[in-house]
Amino acid sequence: NNPVLRLLLGMCPVLAVTTALKPALTMGLSVIFVLTCSNVVVSLMKHLLKPHLRILMFTLTISTFVTIADLYLKAFYPDMSAALGPYIALIIVNCIIIGRAEACASKSPVLVSLADALGMGIGFTLALCVLATIREVLSTGKVFEIPATPSWFMPWAAMGMPVGAFITLGLILAGVNLITRKTR
Repeated sequence: NNPVLRLLLGMCPVLAVTTALKPALTMGLSVIFVLTCSNVVVSLMKHLLKPHLRILMFTLTISTFVTIADLYLKAFYPDMSAALGPYIALIIVNCIIIGRAEACASKSPVLVSLADALGMGIGFTLALCVLATIREVLSTGKVFEIPATPSWFMPWAAMGMPVGAFITLGLILAGVNLITRKTR
């Protein structure tokens, strides 16, 4: 179950950072890092957590790894950090991360939690990258600043705007639903 295309989780960064492939890939890799590290730590601590404190501990654990990711981007990729704005920090409250900590990491062995985190993180990243690639090509005619369309192509500026994110995501979701209905 892809967290974006099937569960419709994490929509804020999905719509906001997919104007181009580079920020989408950066966000996806950040989510993989945070999700993987958080799931491993939560899984290791699951026997120490009091039921009434578990969400607080999940949030503190996730916050630690988001801070590491944010500081890393600010130190080594300041332009990308600025381009992503507040969206890296918002990983802290991303329902994918908290949901996987609650549903899997707090109840499963470390290796299962690690595999779950990698699967969900890669699925999230792939969804971001597909959406971003389509939007970047349609709005600029390029991918990673490399021309990707014929010379006669006229870029659609709207695809680089929020409306383009909604239209593209809606069409992708319709395609996924059509494919999954036919395979049932």
